[in-house]
Amino acid sequence: MVEGGLVAAVSEGSLSEEMGIRSGDEVLSIDGHVLRDVIDYQYYAAEEDLEMVVRRKGVTRHFSLRRKYGEDLGIEFTSPVFNGMRHCSNQCEFCFVNQMPPGLRRSLYVKDDDYRYSFLYGNFITLSNLTDNDWVRLAQQRLSPLYVSVHATDAAIRRRLLRNPTTPDIVPQLIRLGNLGIKVHAQIVVCPGVNDGDVLEQTITDLVGLWPVVVSIAIVPVGLTRFCKGKIRTLAREDAYRLIERYGADQSARYRCLYGVGLVYLADEVYFLAGEPMPAAHEYDDYPQLENGVGLTRLFLDEWDELRAEVTGGSATYANVAIATGTLFAPLMDQIAGEMERVLGVGISVHPVVNRFFGSMVTVAGLLTGQDVVHAFRGKSRPDLLLLPGAMFDNAGRRRTIDDWDQDRIAEEVGTTIMVAGTVREMQVAVVSIQQDRA
Repeated sequence: MVEGGLVAAVSEGSLSEEMGIRSGDEVLSIDGHVLRDVIDYQYYAAEEDLEMVVRRKGVTRHFSLRRKYGEDLGIEFTSPVFNGMRHCSNQCEFCFVNQMPPGLRRSLYVKDDDYRYSFLYGNFITLSNLTDNDWVRLAQQRLSPLYVSVHATDAAIRRRLLRNPTTPDIVPQLIRLGNLGIKVHAQIVVCPGVNDGDVLEQTITDLVGLWPVVVSIAIVPVGLTRFCKGKIRTLAREDAYRLIERYGADQSARYRCLYGVGLVYLADEVYFLAGEPMPAAHEYDDYPQLENGVGLTRLFLDEWDELRAEVTGGSATYANVAIATGTLFAPLMDQIAGEMERVLGVGISVHPVVNRFFGSMVTVAGLLTGQDVVHAFRGKSRPDLLLLPGAMFDNAGRRRTIDDWDQDRIAEEVGTTIMVAGTVREMQVAVVSIQQDRA
């Protein structure tokens, strides 16, 4: 039985504070509706006249309140779901959680397949565990959009990929979501020899045929670590090149003529693997799958173009700045670094960090570990500033790496000042800061 949501904090001056609700209380229901998560809380709290049931230290209290239209009640909960996260029962060979070594922090081993997290945070789900009650709720609350890992529309191949013989056929599920008014962002993790070639072509055809229910489709290369025990291989350069030939700019232009958007988008990694330039900004439309690594590089390049036009010259105080990044992005970053040196008035060196922790086949900056960064700088001259990519730190203040190192520990081991920069402008701010410190 759901027990409601535990209050973490109450906003100062809010209705909830005026009512006397405080941290540690449990919000059980609103207008008689038992709350299962923050979605229920937001949905049922949208009325102007509310009856709220709260429990404090075992004592149940009833509150009546009137809120202005659009006024937030001001409650922050300890968790977005009150009845526990729904975990994934699939056993995908390429699942990153299944490829994690033992001994890391517990949260890294959590496999969620919860449609509520998909709606709230854009997490990708498989739709393989929806119950009849879930469909009733989706129809009632119209939780849109959802982010769905499709991988293949061929039912047999999809079941093979998910390693789940009972998973439902995905196409009827997507049609059902569309009938409820729910939009879908789809992803396809391409595993060579399994769901590429004709299988991928059929998947794309099926998904495009579901527009405007399916509003974006991302093609993402499979990511494997040295801990993967399966037989799936990563994409080779020729695989990536074929994807660009088939689903690149020409196909995107055709879809844009038909639907007003490019609809199918290749992850940045595909272009890096093929050694091809990134598409122009307009080919990403409104960047619908940015968190899936689709268009991040284009945004970075365009931001640098804007900044370069704004900055007239660097400080007279010279500094040596080192930039650590993954081996995938390093060649492009090295090209930009030469321009940055002239514009920002610093010496910049780019250091590709080989991922020894997960294996050299893992090349993205988001999976760099603290220990590998330290190893990359061992025996090298100490820079005045080391810039680290924001993607390698967790979302809770960007303070800890995947192997649980914090920035202070990395700074101590390397012996220099550490700053985190996720964008070009953050890089500029960091460089200006170190120049001012040296002035």
